[in-house]
Amino acid sequence: MSVSPKRPIARRALTPGRLAARAAIVAARPRFYRAGRLGPFVTLAIRAVAVLVLVGIALGGHWLERDGLRDNTDGAISFLDVVYFTVITVTTVGYGDIVPVSDAARMFDTFVVTPIRIFVFLIFLGSAYSFMLRQGWERWRMDLIRRELKGHVIVCGYGRSGTAAVAELLERGHDPRSIVVVDERGERLRLAEELGVATVEGDATHNRVLSIAKVEAASQVIVSPGRDDTAVLIILTIRRLSPHAVIAVAIAAIENELLARDAGATIIVNPVSFGGQLLAQCTAGPHIADYVADLVTRGGRVELRERTVTAAEVGRSPREIAGGQVLRVYRGDQVLGLWDAAAGRLEAGDSLIEVVPAPT
Repeated sequence: MSVSPKRPIARRALTPGRLAARAAIVAARPRFYRAGRLGPFVTLAIRAVAVLVLVGIALGGHWLERDGLRDNTDGAISFLDVVYFTVITVTTVGYGDIVPVSDAARMFDTFVVTPIRIFVFLIFLGSAYSFMLRQGWERWRMDLIRRELKGHVIVCGYGRSGTAAVAELLERGHDPRSIVVVDERGERLRLAEELGVATVEGDATHNRVLSIAKVEAASQVIVSPGRDDTAVLIILTIRRLSPHAVIAVAIAAIENELLARDAGATIIVNPVSFGGQLLAQCTAGPHIADYVADLVTRGGRVELRERTVTAAEVGRSPREIAGGQVLRVYRGDQVLGLWDAAAGRLEAGDSLIEVVPAPT
């Protein structure tokens, strides 16, 4: 695993534990998904057919009970009169030119046509909402959310690594409203939306997609598309739009780490090499892997924290810092261990990596 210095990030208040538990459940449980969701025109056609079926039921009933209808204009009931009376009765309360006079016709209008009128009204209302009101409302709501996005975290790719990253962010207390997931697969985004995070469906290598996610205002971007070449292209796109964002990327091949670094990645994580290094370290002791997992996950007894040196700590030794165990000091481009003489006195602007007790 390759790590480059980065600025410390302020922690947010913890969200309720139920949110973190839900994140882990949603990330792990299998889901049924049927591709090919109905488009708007197909949905509209289905609703039109439903209206025609309901009107047809009313038309058939009125035709069978035509002897119970009376035409106040000419006294005769033709098929066209039945069609006219049915449509007028379904869409309105009628004009009174044709009226039911028999008990059977009146009961049919009361218990069949009236519910049909209600269903037809609901179908028309639902269609108006779906195709006009909802689109306008959703567009306004999304624009409002985008305007408020600032200092958020963007996760490009919601596969295994991206899912685990979002779950860990929620576990560490990040507000789900400050997380934006970008992926081309709509079924994966549906899972992310269950956690309350914002989503953008599209290719993260495109400027427009990242602009919708407001990458220029993001504090961090996690890149995990599952392919090294795609990851490098995403990094280049991010760097063009946001020169100062912290970019953490998952790279599978060691030889591609340099490409990711040259593209502008701030932090490079190689799961394969890191896992191999951890397995090799286990031969030196049975508890090393357990302690490393304790450090990097939220569920352990200790955790890693990065922060800047406070004014009161300037000039002091890292060993004198209370509240945690300092492991490393970052001073500009220098990486200092506690055994280095330069790390004996802390300076203003230093960044510290320390081990602290995990919050209970």
